[in-house]
Amino acid sequence: MPPMRMKLKGNHSKPKDIKGTLKRLLSYMKPYKARLVLVCVCIVLSAMTASVAALFMRQLIDGYILPVVAGENPVMTLPAMLLTTAAIFAVGIFSGYLYNRLMVTIAHGVLRQIRDEMFSHMQTLPIKYFDTHTHGDVMSYYTNDADTLRQLITQALPQTASSMISVLAAFCSMLFVSPILTVLVLISIFLMMLFAKACAGKSGKHFIAQQVMLGKVNGYMEETINGQKVVKVFTHEDKAKEEFDRLNEELRENAFQANKYGNILMPVLHNLGYLQYIVLAVAGSFLAIRGFGGMTLGDIVSFLQLSKSFTNPISQISQQLNNVIMALAGAERIFEHLDEPSEEDHGYVTLVNARYDHDGNLTEAEQPTGIWAWKHPHTDGSGTTYTRLQGDVQLVDVDFGYTPEKLVLHDISLYAKPGQKVAFVGATGAGKTTITNLINRFYDIEDGKIRYDGININKIRKPDLRRSLGVVLQETNLFTGTVMDNIRYGRLDATDEECIAAAKLANAHDFITRLPDGYQTMLTHNGESLSQGQRQLLSIARAAVADPPVMILDEATSSIDTRTEALVQQGMDALMNGRTVFVIAHRLSTVQNSDVIMVLDGGRIIERGTHEDLIAQKGTYYQLYTGAFELE
Repeated sequence: MPPMRMKLKGNHSKPKDIKGTLKRLLSYMKPYKARLVLVCVCIVLSAMTASVAALFMRQLIDGYILPVVAGENPVMTLPAMLLTTAAIFAVGIFSGYLYNRLMVTIAHGVLRQIRDEMFSHMQTLPIKYFDTHTHGDVMSYYTNDADTLRQLITQALPQTASSMISVLAAFCSMLFVSPILTVLVLISIFLMMLFAKACAGKSGKHFIAQQVMLGKVNGYMEETINGQKVVKVFTHEDKAKEEFDRLNEELRENAFQANKYGNILMPVLHNLGYLQYIVLAVAGSFLAIRGFGGMTLGDIVSFLQLSKSFTNPISQISQQLNNVIMALAGAERIFEHLDEPSEEDHGYVTLVNARYDHDGNLTEAEQPTGIWAWKHPHTDGSGTTYTRLQGDVQLVDVDFGYTPEKLVLHDISLYAKPGQKVAFVGATGAGKTTITNLINRFYDIEDGKIRYDGININKIRKPDLRRSLGVVLQETNLFTGTVMDNIRYGRLDATDEECIAAAKLANAHDFITRLPDGYQTMLTHNGESLSQGQRQLLSIARAAVADPPVMILDEATSSIDTRTEALVQQGMDALMNGRTVFVIAHRLSTVQNSDVIMVLDGGRIIERGTHEDLIAQKGTYYQLYTGAFELE
């Protein structure tokens, strides 16, 4: 098995490329250009409502209330004033509702596209990626990081844009009403911005660390939940809790530090805003009493309202700053996941349905014939060769290492002719599973060659190569769906009759018919309602329905009890009949009838031969068989 080198992406003190991340995120909104234009119009209308209302307040006081108090005729009637006020606020309310509604639609459309791309890209990643990343951290991309993006699109971005327009509109209006008081506001805002910058700088790195720790906590929880039986068997509950407490405390500390500065920001800014309000009221009253700049009561009231329209949006921008930083950190993690290199595949040989023409030559068939062939176009353009799929596998002087510095297979050569059963025996870590992973091209070799029906497997497209191979792993994986669906997973176009025949071949039919709904029984949570042996039988049936010429059985019967093993052995023999089979087994009784047995040690083949040959040699296999050595 490959060494587990877990790593967590996104462990930075801050996003590496804020501008690039934001630009890439905005590119997902291109399909919504028309809606975004309408959103911008609505944001402008909504943001300007406060400034327009404040300026109208000036006219209401100076043009209506004061004249009425002085016994003069006002410029506008009271109904007209009320209707104008109502119209201003109605436009603001409707615009705010509409752009928020549109942004929710856009956000979920963008997230759907991003999740689709993440999942599609995940299907292209090599096995190595999943060997080096915790499942919980990968899940965190779809949950925590995606949710921060939703908040960014639905709240942070539109509110920030609205606040900026509100600030600009209020600033221009304040200059129009009183340039002197505007200077006082700018001084106050400058002090607020210094404080906000200090808080954002201290909290930003902790928000990034918080997202990383969420991935770690999720990864540990997923690992512990999957291994709960092991935890209880070895009574490691306290140890598991201790480790979780450590991770949870680190998450708490980062979240506390991030939110500590974020939470004190708003109360301080609000209080500074109240102080500013008082200073402006006093200064404005002084100017009006002294007659400076033609200040009126309406000007003072209007300016105080405008100062709120100017200060509050700046406070909102500061409040959204943490959300923006956290969302960009999540977006960066998602984009790093999307930028992970896909599994390379330079193959050009494909697997096709074939038939024999009148001259006895293989050619491609339009309809299924039950005959499969490798379609090998010549690189020089001279034509195409069709080679019948038979299952002839050869490894010639193969060297391999999961890292270039350390090889785990050395000079492996073996020949498996069609219909032969080849068994691998050896201690854990000897390289048995690694060899089968190379045949599947889950990993590519460092040196040597692997030929399939005489064709270098590097020339065969990986999907076509793997379609010709059947694999039954020690660890079973059943999916949510019916028993029939799980068997049909081996070949999606298989009929019910073919699935039932495969189940009978694997001796799974009897227990399936005893299930509540037979083949239509729903399975959930990896088939937790079934025994380990029953789950393995379904895996064998799934491989049988695929009907491949080459079968890989990686400890396929290790989780089956002796009685069940006896039942399944007949099915296994029938399944292996006429196929090239690679068997990995700790139970030597399951490999005695193999055509050839390979004994591996330290990544090298140290013995090979039939069971009788190896017993006669009285080497390592003989000692394993007689119990002098034990497999570890």
